[in-house]
Amino acid sequence: MPHPEPFLSPDPETAAGSRIADFARRAARHRGAEGIRQPSDYEALHHWSVTDLEGFWAAVWEYFAIDAATPYERVLDGETMPGARWFPGATLNYAHHALRNLHPDAPAITALDETGAGHEITGRQLRAQVASVAATLRDLGVGPGDRVVGYLPNTPHAVIAFLATASLGAVWSVCGQDYAPKAAADRFAQLKPTVLITADGYLFNGTRHDRRAASLDLAGALPTLKATVLVEHLGLTWPATRHSGLTVPWDDAATRAEYLTLTPVPFDHPLWIVFSSGTTGLPKGIVHGHGGVLLEHLKILGLHCDLGVGDRLLWYTTTHWMMWNLVVSTLLTGATTCTYDGSPVPVARPDVLWELAARHKVTVFGTSPQYLLAMAKLGIEPSAHDLSAVRAIGSTGSALPASAYPWVRDHVGAGIQLASTSGGTDVVSAFAGSAPTTPVWAGEVSAPNLGVALAAYDGAGRPVVDQVGELVVTRPMPSMPLYFWNDPDGSRYRDAYFTAYPGVWRHGDWITHTSHGSVIVHGRSDATLNRNGVRLGSADIHDVVERLPEVTEALVIGAEEDDGGYWMPLFVVLAHGIELDEALRERIRDAIRTGASPRHVPDEILAVPAIPHTRTGKKLEVPVKRLLQGACAEQVLNPAAVDDPDLVAYFAELGAERRRARPPRTVKDAS
Repeated sequence: MPHPEPFLSPDPETAAGSRIADFARRAARHRGAEGIRQPSDYEALHHWSVTDLEGFWAAVWEYFAIDAATPYERVLDGETMPGARWFPGATLNYAHHALRNLHPDAPAITALDETGAGHEITGRQLRAQVASVAATLRDLGVGPGDRVVGYLPNTPHAVIAFLATASLGAVWSVCGQDYAPKAAADRFAQLKPTVLITADGYLFNGTRHDRRAASLDLAGALPTLKATVLVEHLGLTWPATRHSGLTVPWDDAATRAEYLTLTPVPFDHPLWIVFSSGTTGLPKGIVHGHGGVLLEHLKILGLHCDLGVGDRLLWYTTTHWMMWNLVVSTLLTGATTCTYDGSPVPVARPDVLWELAARHKVTVFGTSPQYLLAMAKLGIEPSAHDLSAVRAIGSTGSALPASAYPWVRDHVGAGIQLASTSGGTDVVSAFAGSAPTTPVWAGEVSAPNLGVALAAYDGAGRPVVDQVGELVVTRPMPSMPLYFWNDPDGSRYRDAYFTAYPGVWRHGDWITHTSHGSVIVHGRSDATLNRNGVRLGSADIHDVVERLPEVTEALVIGAEEDDGGYWMPLFVVLAHGIELDEALRERIRDAIRTGASPRHVPDEILAVPAIPHTRTGKKLEVPVKRLLQGACAEQVLNPAAVDDPDLVAYFAELGAERRRARPPRTVKDAS
């Protein structure tokens, strides 16, 4: 099939001057990277990166001058997944690399919030505060392998606490304060933490949320704590504690004059534990190592995002989303990272993120598809601000619809690279993304990332091109999990990724790997629409429906029924003042018929108050499907993992009404 014309082609001068091109030149010169004749030839560089894993990752190690206390014996000990071991023999520390490239007097962190306020922490100040908090943790009994947990908003406190924990060889985990104490305890109690670091509250949409009582309730639910460090982020006075543990004010913990001592640890020593969304039970603790994260994040931020000294990254995230972990790693490149406390679209200042990006000369701006679509529907004009420093906009969390690309060009800035990415908490990175040397196709992710042996597999486990298949990774990545927490025999880990295709990572996404090298993400493979044997990704429906100005958000479900039938409803959240009449229903049907598939026009279109998401913003497609099929809500969904728990009961009742009424099925325009 002919290749479509790219929406945006790399600027030759920008591509030639990028870090990824410089890396390609060095790889060809010093590593004998076969096939790389032009440094801007991303396809050749990627081919080498996945056919010579040891050569590629050794080149990453050398390019970023990894400072190991003891050298590695070899790059990769075996390729069996799971079980591949990277850089055995090497000892190092992530925190050392996060702090070593920072200019003492330049900003390392820019702390921002939704009011537009901001302040900066220099490299010297960050190092001093990390040293102080590390000494405090050490005095509280924290050592290598111990767990320190944070109940914190996205502020510098979380970054400092994490780096202090990592400097000791202890293990970090964090979640945001919009989690109820029980939901946070469901995560943290599994880890048996030694210290909790928690804030008095956070800011969101003009409201100061007091979380002092919630913080103390959480501390009381963690019996292994030796101490709780109390942060006065909102300036609230902490009440007397209701549990027996020691409490330490953050100001005391972070203002000591201490020398920073960094503990070298093995390459695969645990760095942090991130959690699955926990929609169907206790969240899974996913453990990543110092070295794997260090190399993977240097690759994605330093090469794909082209970040270095003098750059600034602002990516909207919460502390419980893996993007927070990636945002912190901006420091590895010597660039400035921005933290942000608040709503991405506060009512009082819906364009505040663009305002801040302009004021602070942000070079890489990161967000989600939902944010860009919301900006378009609200009529926001980001280009009203001086965004001349922005060279790339990253988008992740779900598939970025094709309609967003011209909007960014016309309303943010022509020539800005719109870098859609697809990855996961599981590898705390991306499988596919963009780079200064890749073309951009509207509605597509530019290419598999370097070092990622990505393929689309059909049902027989064969790679397919220009056909929909399962996203798989056929060779190991350094940031694949070390293990799951409380999974001593590794069975839960193997079951999660390696049972469908033994020895091959199956991620659970439905993709097309195109013949022009891009990746199209169609949604979760377990939520694929399968009407009369014709499959379609749910994201393809969401894309065309959410372009309509009357629709704020959509969710389509394909539910198999007990009598062998197949019910495919479409749920829509309507814009303010819009009613779902038959004329609008027909407009929606026509949009799907012409923009997605005439075989997947929904059986019913229903207006709902909201669509349920995980707390990291992913639509809960499979749980909603199971609720509609009659599964018990308690078995399907943990309400603490949902952004609006009331929606669980709402969709469960919809399913019950459907089963009681059971109207005749009609499929309009099914052929």
